Amino acid sequence: MSVAIDMARRRAPAEDGEVRSEYLQALRLIERLHRLLLDVIKDEFDRLGGSDLNSVQALLLYNIGSAELTAGELKTRGYYLGSNVSYNLKKLVDMGYIHYKRSETDKRSVRVSLSDKGLEASRVVQNLYQRQLGSLEKVGEVDTEDLQRLNRSLVRLERFWSYQISYQL
Repeated sequence: MSVAIDMARRRAPAEDGEVRSEYLQALRLIERLHRLLLDVIKDEFDRLGGSDLNSVQALLLYNIGSAELTAGELKTRGYYLGSNVSYNLKKLVDMGYIHYKRSETDKRSVRVSLSDKGLEASRVVQNLYQRQLGSLEKVGEVDTEDLQRLNRSLVRLERFWSYQISYQL
């Protein structure tokens, strides 16, 4: 692995204007799409009569699902930054969306799971995604092959960014 890292450091940065333009557009799209997803989730809760949840909290509930996790596990899975997880979990416990209990083995660690209210909110997001799947190809003109290519590219980009951090490239 160190040979690959050394070679990457020695290579001159790409000066191809087209690559630069496409990369910067991809970065903008990733940011914009995440914000738009949060808006879509908020809109769904508003249409169903509003909620005391914000879209980040609703997505957090969806990502927890039927599991019992620690805040650290949510962070490790790459869903959230540490401070965001702690803040939102505390709010969700206070609002009755999440149960928490001290770990039997490590008393410093708290395990969380969804209450019935949390499961209901998680199902709202799940139903939204399921409904979108019904029109993704017809309305969005996005098919399985498009998603497979997109997912492959996003995984490669994630790996590239992880290497930037891990190996200080």
